[in-house]
Amino acid sequence: MIGEKKQDKVYDLAKNHFLGDFPSSLPIEKAYLHIGIYMGWIIENELFSDYFEDEASTEIYRFTRREIGCIILAEIWNGALSHELFNEEANLFTYYYYAGGIFKKDYTEVLVKSHKTIYHVEDTWENFDKISKRMTERFNEWKSLTKS
Repeated sequence: MIGEKKQDKVYDLAKNHFLGDFPSSLPIEKAYLHIGIYMGWIIENELFSDYFEDEASTEIYRFTRREIGCIILAEIWNGALSHELFNEEANLFTYYYYAGGIFKKDYTEVLVKSHKTIYHVEDTWENFDKISKRMTERFNEWKSLTKS
């Protein structure tokens, strides 16, 4: 599987979700969705690393054509959201936004409001587009803060 390379900084891991407080009525794949959404946004904004591109160029291409969804994208990397997948700018932003808890807040506000948990959100392009818009706004805000 892709992603077997040693990972120094892991921002999130699907395994931590499905082995934790995860609804038994849902398939384990649902623990991958929020991670895949983040990866998808990275792809759409071309913030991925050379390593990511070298290892998964076909999957990147297929994602941009919307032939594979966010869950599959995260499964390719064993559910690991890792620093090695992102370029330098993306890692700085991810540390601020994802590791800082802002992504979780935005994800909950934009997508979870009508569901029981984060795991009940559906893997649809409509949901991806909704949260991507918010993520892009946050990225632009972050860029303006870091220029000061």
